Amino acid sequence: MNAVRGKVAVVTGAGSGIGRQLALELARRGARLAVSDVDETGLAETVAEIKALGAEAEGTTLDVGDRAAFVAYAAAVAGRFGVVHQVYNNAGIAGGGQTILETDWESYDRTLAVNLFGVINGTKAFLPHLIDSGDGHVVNVSSLNGFMAQPTLTAYCASKFGVRGFTEALRTEMIRDRHPVHVTVVHPGGVKTGIASSALKEAQARGIEPTAEQLERVRLYNEKLLKMPAERAARIIVDGVEAGKPRVLVGNDAKLVDRLVRLFPRHYPKLIVDFERRRFARS
Repeated sequence: MNAVRGKVAVVTGAGSGIGRQLALELARRGARLAVSDVDETGLAETVAEIKALGAEAEGTTLDVGDRAAFVAYAAAVAGRFGVVHQVYNNAGIAGGGQTILETDWESYDRTLAVNLFGVINGTKAFLPHLIDSGDGHVVNVSSLNGFMAQPTLTAYCASKFGVRGFTEALRTEMIRDRHPVHVTVVHPGGVKTGIASSALKEAQARGIEPTAEQLERVRLYNEKLLKMPAERAARIIVDGVEAGKPRVLVGNDAKLVDRLVRLFPRHYPKLIVDFERRRFARS
Protein backbone atom coordinates (compact mmCIF):
# COMPACT_ATOMS: atom_id res chain seq x y z
CA MET A 1 0.00 0.00 0.00
CA ASN A 2 1.58 3.25 -1.19
CA ALA A 3 -0.06 5.53 1.39
CA VAL A 4 -0.48 9.25 0.76
CA ARG A 5 -0.59 10.38 4.39
CA GLY A 6 2.44 12.41 5.36
CA LYS A 7 3.79 12.55 1.80
CA VAL A 8 4.79 15.70 -0.06
CA ALA A 9 2.82 15.70 -3.32
CA VAL A 10 3.20 18.00 -6.33
CA VAL A 11 0.17 18.60 -8.58
CA THR A 12 0.33 20.57 -11.83
CA GLY A 13 -2.75 22.08 -13.45
CA ALA A 14 -4.28 22.40 -9.99
CA GLY A 15 -6.28 25.54 -10.70
CA SER A 16 -9.39 23.67 -11.87
CA GLY A 17 -10.85 20.36 -12.97
CA ILE A 18 -9.14 17.08 -12.17
CA GLY A 19 -6.02 18.89 -10.91
CA ARG A 20 -7.92 20.83 -8.26
CA GLN A 21 -9.82 17.76 -7.13
CA LEU A 22 -6.61 15.69 -7.03
CA ALA A 23 -5.06 18.29 -4.74
CA LEU A 24 -8.11 18.32 -2.48
CA GLU A 25 -8.31 14.52 -2.35
CA LEU A 26 -4.63 14.30 -1.45
CA ALA A 27 -5.17 16.95 1.23
CA ARG A 28 -8.04 14.96 2.72
CA ARG A 29 -5.76 11.92 2.90
CA GLY A 30 -3.08 13.82 4.79
CA ALA A 31 -0.61 14.90 2.11
CA ARG A 32 1.36 18.14 2.07
CA LEU A 33 0.80 19.93 -1.22
CA ALA A 34 2.84 21.92 -3.73
CA VAL A 35 0.37 22.97 -6.43
CA SER A 36 0.79 24.97 -9.62
CA ASP A 37 -1.14 26.35 -12.58
CA VAL A 38 -0.92 29.13 -15.18
CA ASP A 39 -4.24 30.47 -13.86
CA GLU A 40 -3.36 32.56 -10.81
CA THR A 41 -6.98 33.06 -9.74
CA GLY A 42 -7.92 29.40 -9.98
CA LEU A 43 -4.72 28.39 -8.25
CA ALA A 44 -5.38 30.77 -5.34
CA GLU A 45 -8.86 29.27 -4.94
CA THR A 46 -7.40 25.76 -4.83
CA VAL A 47 -4.81 26.75 -2.21
CA ALA A 48 -7.53 28.33 -0.08
CA GLU A 49 -9.66 25.18 -0.29
CA ILE A 50 -6.70 22.99 0.65
CA LYS A 51 -5.90 25.13 3.68
CA ALA A 52 -9.58 25.10 4.69
CA LEU A 53 -9.19 21.33 5.00
CA GLY A 54 -6.34 21.89 7.45
CA ALA A 55 -3.64 20.74 5.05
CA GLU A 56 -0.37 22.45 4.12
CA ALA A 57 -0.19 23.96 0.65
CA GLU A 58 2.19 26.08 -1.40
CA GLY A 59 0.91 27.55 -4.68
CA THR A 60 3.12 28.65 -7.57
CA THR A 61 2.18 30.08 -10.95
CA LEU A 62 3.85 27.83 -13.53
CA ASP A 63 3.77 27.18 -17.26
CA VAL A 64 4.70 23.49 -17.44
CA GLY A 65 5.92 23.96 -21.00
CA ASP A 66 8.68 26.29 -19.76
CA ARG A 67 11.49 23.83 -19.04
CA ALA A 68 13.80 26.23 -17.20
CA ALA A 69 10.93 27.42 -15.00
CA PHE A 70 9.98 23.83 -14.19
CA VAL A 71 13.53 22.90 -13.22
CA ALA A 72 13.71 25.95 -10.95
CA TYR A 73 10.30 25.08 -9.50
CA ALA A 74 11.40 21.53 -8.63
CA ALA A 75 14.44 22.87 -6.77
CA ALA A 76 12.28 25.39 -4.92
CA VAL A 77 9.73 22.76 -3.86
CA ALA A 78 12.47 20.43 -2.62
CA GLY A 79 14.03 23.31 -0.71
CA ARG A 80 10.71 24.38 0.78
CA PHE A 81 9.54 20.93 1.94
CA GLY A 82 12.88 19.16 2.33
CA VAL A 83 11.64 16.13 0.39
CA VAL A 84 9.30 15.30 -2.51
CA HIS A 85 7.49 11.94 -2.67
CA GLN A 86 4.86 12.19 -5.38
CA VAL A 87 4.42 14.15 -8.61
CA TYR A 88 1.09 14.33 -10.44
CA ASN A 89 1.80 15.66 -13.94
CA ASN A 90 -1.78 16.59 -14.70
CA ALA A 91 -1.70 19.93 -16.57
CA GLY A 92 -3.14 19.70 -20.06
CA ILE A 93 -5.02 21.49 -22.84
CA ALA A 94 -7.35 20.20 -25.57
CA GLY A 95 -5.35 21.60 -28.46
CA GLY A 96 -8.19 22.77 -30.68
CA GLY A 97 -10.63 20.74 -32.76
CA GLN A 98 -9.51 21.06 -36.36
CA THR A 99 -8.26 18.65 -39.00
CA ILE A 100 -4.55 18.26 -39.75
CA LEU A 101 -4.97 20.46 -42.81
CA GLU A 102 -6.69 23.17 -40.78
CA THR A 103 -4.52 23.08 -37.64
CA ASP A 104 -1.76 25.67 -37.55
CA TRP A 105 1.78 25.01 -36.35
CA GLU A 106 1.25 27.11 -33.24
CA SER A 107 -1.50 24.76 -32.03
CA TYR A 108 0.78 21.74 -32.41
CA ASP A 109 3.68 23.49 -30.69
CA ARG A 110 1.59 24.65 -27.73
CA THR A 111 -0.31 21.39 -27.24
CA LEU A 112 2.84 19.28 -27.31
CA ALA A 113 4.65 21.79 -25.06
CA VAL A 114 1.99 21.53 -22.36
CA ASN A 115 0.65 17.99 -22.65
CA LEU A 116 3.79 16.06 -23.54
CA PHE A 117 6.81 18.16 -22.66
CA GLY A 118 5.05 19.39 -19.51
CA VAL A 119 4.97 15.75 -18.38
CA ILE A 120 8.56 15.14 -19.47
CA ASN A 121 9.73 18.35 -17.79
CA GLY A 122 7.94 17.52 -14.54
CA THR A 123 9.17 13.93 -14.47
CA LYS A 124 12.79 14.76 -15.28
CA ALA A 125 12.97 17.76 -12.94
CA PHE A 126 11.52 15.92 -9.95
CA LEU A 127 12.82 12.37 -10.51
CA PRO A 128 16.11 12.82 -8.59
CA HIS A 129 14.13 14.14 -5.61
CA LEU A 130 11.68 11.23 -5.80
CA ILE A 131 14.56 8.74 -5.84
CA ASP A 132 16.18 10.49 -2.87
CA SER A 133 12.90 10.26 -0.92
CA GLY A 134 13.20 6.45 -0.89
CA ASP A 135 9.47 6.15 -1.61
CA GLY A 136 8.69 8.09 -4.78
CA HIS A 137 5.78 7.98 -7.21
CA VAL A 138 5.34 9.55 -10.65
CA VAL A 139 1.72 9.88 -11.80
CA ASN A 140 1.32 11.04 -15.40
CA VAL A 141 -2.14 11.86 -16.72
CA SER A 142 -2.77 10.69 -20.28
CA SER A 143 -6.31 10.14 -21.61
CA LEU A 144 -8.45 7.54 -23.34
CA ASN A 145 -6.98 9.37 -26.35
CA GLY A 146 -3.67 7.94 -25.19
CA PHE A 147 -4.71 4.61 -26.73
CA MET A 148 -7.55 5.65 -29.06
CA ALA A 149 -7.15 8.14 -31.90
CA GLN A 150 -9.97 10.19 -33.38
CA PRO A 151 -10.33 12.89 -36.02
CA THR A 152 -9.75 16.61 -35.34
CA LEU A 153 -7.72 15.78 -32.22
CA THR A 154 -4.37 15.06 -33.82
CA ALA A 155 -2.29 17.31 -31.55
CA TYR A 156 -4.08 16.06 -28.43
CA CYS A 157 -3.83 12.40 -29.42
CA ALA A 158 -0.15 12.72 -30.35
CA SER A 159 0.57 14.27 -26.95
CA LYS A 160 -1.43 11.74 -24.95
CA PHE A 161 -0.06 8.72 -26.83
CA GLY A 162 3.35 10.23 -26.09
CA VAL A 163 2.58 10.51 -22.38
CA ARG A 164 1.64 6.85 -22.30
CA GLY A 165 4.80 5.72 -24.07
CA PHE A 166 7.06 7.98 -22.02
CA THR A 167 5.51 6.80 -18.75
CA GLU A 168 5.68 3.11 -19.60
CA ALA A 169 9.33 3.52 -20.64
CA LEU A 170 9.99 5.31 -17.35
CA ARG A 171 8.50 2.34 -15.48
CA THR A 172 10.86 -0.07 -17.22
CA GLU A 173 13.85 2.04 -16.17
CA MET A 174 12.72 2.27 -12.55
CA ILE A 175 12.32 -1.53 -12.47
CA ARG A 176 15.61 -2.22 -14.23
CA ASP A 177 17.65 0.17 -12.12
CA ARG A 178 15.85 -0.74 -8.87
CA HIS A 179 14.98 2.85 -8.06
CA PRO A 180 12.43 3.28 -5.24
CA VAL A 181 9.90 5.01 -7.50
CA HIS A 182 6.46 3.73 -8.49
CA VAL A 183 5.09 4.83 -11.86
CA THR A 184 1.44 5.21 -12.84
CA VAL A 185 -0.16 6.32 -16.11
CA VAL A 186 -3.75 7.57 -15.86
CA HIS A 187 -6.29 7.36 -18.69
CA PRO A 188 -9.40 9.41 -17.86
CA GLY A 189 -12.50 9.11 -20.00
CA GLY A 190 -15.23 11.74 -20.03
CA VAL A 191 -14.68 13.77 -16.86
CA LYS A 192 -16.80 16.86 -16.28
CA THR A 193 -14.21 19.62 -16.62
CA GLY A 194 -13.95 22.80 -18.66
CA ILE A 195 -11.40 21.43 -21.14
CA ALA A 196 -13.70 21.54 -24.18
CA SER A 197 -14.92 25.07 -23.44
CA SER A 198 -11.37 26.21 -22.70
CA ALA A 199 -10.21 24.94 -26.09
CA LEU A 200 -12.96 26.97 -27.76
CA LYS A 201 -12.00 30.12 -25.85
CA GLU A 202 -8.32 29.64 -26.66
CA ALA A 203 -9.08 29.33 -30.37
CA GLN A 204 -11.27 32.43 -30.30
CA ALA A 205 -8.55 34.37 -28.47
CA ARG A 206 -6.20 33.53 -31.34
CA GLY A 207 -8.68 34.85 -33.88
CA ILE A 208 -10.05 31.48 -35.02
CA GLU A 209 -13.81 31.63 -35.38
CA PRO A 210 -15.47 28.28 -34.59
CA THR A 211 -17.75 26.65 -37.13
CA ALA A 212 -21.30 25.62 -36.31
CA GLU A 213 -20.10 22.01 -36.17
CA GLN A 214 -17.35 22.86 -33.67
CA LEU A 215 -19.79 24.75 -31.46
CA GLU A 216 -22.14 21.78 -31.55
CA ARG A 217 -19.25 19.44 -30.73
CA VAL A 218 -18.37 21.47 -27.63
CA ARG A 219 -22.02 21.50 -26.54
CA LEU A 220 -22.36 17.73 -26.95
CA TYR A 221 -19.10 17.09 -25.11
CA ASN A 222 -20.20 19.25 -22.19
CA GLU A 223 -23.75 17.87 -22.05
CA LYS A 224 -23.36 14.24 -23.11
CA LEU A 225 -19.78 12.95 -22.97
CA LEU A 226 -18.03 14.73 -20.08
CA LYS A 227 -20.16 13.25 -17.32
CA MET A 228 -18.05 11.90 -14.46
CA PRO A 229 -17.60 14.44 -11.62
CA ALA A 230 -13.96 15.48 -11.26
CA GLU A 231 -14.16 14.64 -7.53
CA ARG A 232 -14.91 11.01 -8.34
CA ALA A 233 -12.14 10.87 -10.94
CA ALA A 234 -9.68 12.17 -8.35
CA ARG A 235 -10.71 9.50 -5.84
CA ILE A 236 -10.22 6.77 -8.46
CA ILE A 237 -6.77 8.10 -9.33
CA VAL A 238 -5.56 8.41 -5.73
CA ASP A 239 -7.02 4.99 -4.88
CA GLY A 240 -4.98 3.60 -7.78
CA VAL A 241 -1.85 5.35 -6.56
CA GLU A 242 -2.29 4.01 -3.04
CA ALA A 243 -2.84 0.52 -4.47
CA GLY A 244 0.36 0.84 -6.52
CA LYS A 245 -1.39 0.34 -9.87
CA PRO A 246 0.78 0.97 -12.92
CA ARG A 247 -2.26 1.89 -15.02
CA VAL A 248 -5.51 3.54 -13.97
CA LEU A 249 -8.54 3.72 -16.27
CA VAL A 250 -10.99 6.37 -15.10
CA GLY A 251 -14.59 5.72 -16.08
CA ASN A 252 -16.54 3.00 -17.84
CA ASP A 253 -16.04 4.79 -21.16
CA ALA A 254 -12.26 4.54 -20.81
CA LYS A 255 -12.56 0.84 -19.95
CA LEU A 256 -14.90 0.19 -22.88
CA VAL A 257 -12.70 2.02 -25.37
CA ASP A 258 -9.63 0.21 -24.06
CA ARG A 259 -11.28 -3.14 -24.76
CA LEU A 260 -12.53 -1.96 -28.16
CA VAL A 261 -9.05 -0.95 -29.30
CA ARG A 262 -7.50 -4.17 -28.02
CA LEU A 263 -10.12 -6.38 -29.67
CA PHE A 264 -10.34 -4.49 -32.98
CA PRO A 265 -7.02 -2.71 -33.54
CA ARG A 266 -7.53 -2.73 -37.31
CA HIS A 267 -11.20 -1.78 -37.43
CA TYR A 268 -11.68 0.62 -34.50
CA PRO A 269 -10.85 3.77 -36.54
CA LYS A 270 -13.85 3.10 -38.80
CA LEU A 271 -16.04 2.48 -35.75
CA ILE A 272 -14.90 5.82 -34.30
CA VAL A 273 -15.67 7.64 -37.55
CA ASP A 274 -19.11 6.01 -37.77
CA PHE A 275 -19.81 7.02 -34.16
CA GLU A 276 -18.75 10.61 -34.81
CA ARG A 277 -20.89 10.84 -37.94
CA ARG A 278 -23.93 9.88 -35.92
CA ARG A 279 -23.07 11.98 -32.86
CA PHE A 280 -21.61 15.06 -34.56
CA ALA A 281 -23.63 15.15 -37.77
CA ARG A 282 -23.01 18.29 -39.80
CA SER A 283 -25.83 20.82 -39.85
